[in-house]
Amino acid sequence: MLSFEVVATDGQARRGRLTTPHGVIETPAFMPVGTLGAVKGITPESLEGLGAQVMLSNLYHLTLRPGIDLIEGLGGLHRFTSWTGPILTDSGGYQVFSLADLRKIDDDGVSFRSHVDGAPLRFTPESVVEAQCRLGVDMAMVLDECPPWPVTEDEVAAAVERTGRWARRSREAWERREPTARAGGLFGIVQGSAFQRQRERAAAEIASLGFDGYAVGGVSVGEPDEMRKKAVEWTTPVLPRDRPRYLMGVGTPEDILHAVRHGIDLFDCVLPARNARHGNLFTRGGIVKIKNARYRDDPLPPDPDCRCPTCRRVSRALLAHLVRSKEITGLVLATVHNLSFYLDFMAEIRQATASGALAGLLDPVTSDSPTEARHS
Repeated sequence: MLSFEVVATDGQARRGRLTTPHGVIETPAFMPVGTLGAVKGITPESLEGLGAQVMLSNLYHLTLRPGIDLIEGLGGLHRFTSWTGPILTDSGGYQVFSLADLRKIDDDGVSFRSHVDGAPLRFTPESVVEAQCRLGVDMAMVLDECPPWPVTEDEVAAAVERTGRWARRSREAWERREPTARAGGLFGIVQGSAFQRQRERAAAEIASLGFDGYAVGGVSVGEPDEMRKKAVEWTTPVLPRDRPRYLMGVGTPEDILHAVRHGIDLFDCVLPARNARHGNLFTRGGIVKIKNARYRDDPLPPDPDCRCPTCRRVSRALLAHLVRSKEITGLVLATVHNLSFYLDFMAEIRQATASGALAGLLDPVTSDSPTEARHS
């Protein structure tokens, strides 16, 4: 129910086509994050209009509210969210890292205390597979242990071993289900932090289990930038070439371009929406901090080189006023622009990869640079 075809290559980069039960994803692709079933401030129709092909949601958060039973009873996650395209759900492995004070790991799984009301919640490899199948998602993730940074190699080795055991149990639980009762495909996750030996060992073990896709996990958890890049460079050569590869939780446009050049196909990150909520706009010339005083009376579009709905209609002056005033419309307009920037950037990457011109694609500037001077 999930198939992947590489249609062009440029070095290690791949231009691919991932076919899912709810549509085809042209890769490399960015997946906007809709943790609770919606991208903050963006309607499903708007998301489609910006060119999003796939949405990511989070199993841990959806289990707490509104609950798997309710979503399943209303026809599954696609019908519940009104998103008609493919959906990938994170398994809750990231919450093993981010909610360390509210969880306890054992060899069988993870026990959480809800961050909402303190209620107990138990995840096992088998229950995570079952829940994602009940949601009807296109890409399901296995339960994994994501160690924090800094961390010792011994601690990472233990997490790699546990993640490997859970991956086997997840795969077995998946295979026990009738094909019609499965989600589209199941992804294994490679851990290993910033240790080459552990990364390569984990990648080889997870690859041997025959998953439908593979994810590079355990990155963007506080490690230095160079270590994050090395994790990608060590992992991807070990993974099967005929399956999609997903870099979890990354990242900046520079990170994405680096990972594409090393064979990654799928990405997700909260940065577009999170930066928008702080008034920081991505442009090819650098970050525009729209709350800065210099934009108070600026009549230019937020990015004159952009053709997103925000930049076609709104001035920097208006957006600066709305964001500084904490008017929700300003945050929506900024999010529309940032998501458009990411999705347009991915389309540019796909075109460059298909034409063999990826080496000439310049890294985007995402530091605070004098964009306004260039456009004035």
